[in-house]
Amino acid sequence: MSRHQTLGASMATRRRAGLVAATSVAVLFATTLSGCTTVGLNFERPKPSLPAGWSATPSPAAASRTGTEPLTDATWWAAFGDPTLTSLIERAASANLDLKAASLRIAEARDQRAIVATGAWPAANASAAWQGQRLSENTPTGRLFSLVGDIPGLPPGAAMSNPSGQYMLGFDAVWEVDLFGRVRRSVQAADAEVAATVEERHGAEVSLQAEIARAYIDLRGAQLRRAVAVESLATARDLLHVARDRRRLGLSTEIDVARASAQASLIDAQLPVLEAQITADINALSRLIDREPGALASELTAARPVPLAPPEVAVGLPAALMCRRPDIRGAEAQWRAAVARQGVAVADRYPRLTLSAAGGYQAQDIGSLLNWASRFGVIGPQLNAPIFDAGRRRTRVELEGYRAQEAAVGYARTVLVALHEVDGALTAYGQEQARRATLGQAVEQDRAAARLTRLRYQNGVDSILSVLDAERTLHQDQSLLADSTTAVSLRLVALYKALGGSWDGSHAACGA
Repeated sequence: MSRHQTLGASMATRRRAGLVAATSVAVLFATTLSGCTTVGLNFERPKPSLPAGWSATPSPAAASRTGTEPLTDATWWAAFGDPTLTSLIERAASANLDLKAASLRIAEARDQRAIVATGAWPAANASAAWQGQRLSENTPTGRLFSLVGDIPGLPPGAAMSNPSGQYMLGFDAVWEVDLFGRVRRSVQAADAEVAATVEERHGAEVSLQAEIARAYIDLRGAQLRRAVAVESLATARDLLHVARDRRRLGLSTEIDVARASAQASLIDAQLPVLEAQITADINALSRLIDREPGALASELTAARPVPLAPPEVAVGLPAALMCRRPDIRGAEAQWRAAVARQGVAVADRYPRLTLSAAGGYQAQDIGSLLNWASRFGVIGPQLNAPIFDAGRRRTRVELEGYRAQEAAVGYARTVLVALHEVDGALTAYGQEQARRATLGQAVEQDRAAARLTRLRYQNGVDSILSVLDAERTLHQDQSLLADSTTAVSLRLVALYKALGGSWDGSHAACGA
């Protein structure tokens, strides 16, 4: 190797070492800067003013008591002790299409977050290309290149020929240094959006569980009312037979028979309505577990008792709602996302530093493509600072600030609505239990009255009007008692939903 070649190689080595050193220093400097400053406001978990307890007080006649112990069971529906109800809710958890759609939205939000997070990393690309061209010989440049060809003393292909080709292998990399936290704030906003989407699914799950429980309890309530109607219809038809027997004996008139027949027909007319309600409830349950209409008919047609409330219901304190209610947690996540987006807008008002590098090999023939002389490269930082945009960035900061305030208002409204819903559900639950107890007493008295009036009618002491009135009153009060028995369980479902539904302790650190 000649002295000039050795000197050239040494200079090339020093240039490469200097380039590597400069690149390393630039990356280290940028990394240090990117971890120093994050502009914008930091989100602070809200601490809303909450009452120490619930204003609703249990009724003295309530059969089930409510206590301030926290509800920690993730399967609140198990308190009803109905295996069919439990089975329906478990099947819906894996089959319901709304929950599947909500799960897909969570996956979408997580992928979106992953895309945003890539902004903190460099982007690198490799490339390979061949390009051929021919210049027109009817142009001065094309005619010159066609005439010149190879130049003596230079390697073949060193001069521009016409036509010509060019091979290239290379790479390029670009990295925007997160000087003022624009990417970090964007990731914070994306994290909060993921959390909000997760809570949206939790809310859909709570609503689904409550909807299944409501439809199932309503089904059993309709079956109970049908049983009451069937029993009353049998009693009315029996009375009709008595009236006909007495008419044949000359102890009553055709009027008594007509009145007894009319009352039996009125009761009989209620059965189609109840059957339609039973069918509608079964189809509603089929839809909730994504089955075709009538798919659950064989399973649910047979009458079963209305699931009754447990003797003790734990409701916890108002502060527990901050952890339990998906809508409250979701509203907090939306607020957190809005604050982070405001930080992104603030960071956009600051300069951006971008580091870029490109390099590779380029030659006219493929044989010399990988020669040391075919290398090329470029590296350098670029700093962009906003100077004038007619107030666009400043206005965007204000806009995101208003959105953050709106999210804060939405959070406060959600908390207030939740408190009212629980308090109202507690009141309705207690009052319905008191109503059921009173109706139970009334039905017992109606039974005694109906039995006595029938004896008096059969003995010729009272007219059939007294018997019909007593039987009608008994049937009405029995129907009201069946409605109230159903309503008590429905009120408890509403209470569980207002409390936040399923609870597995996974949000225990949310500041309750």
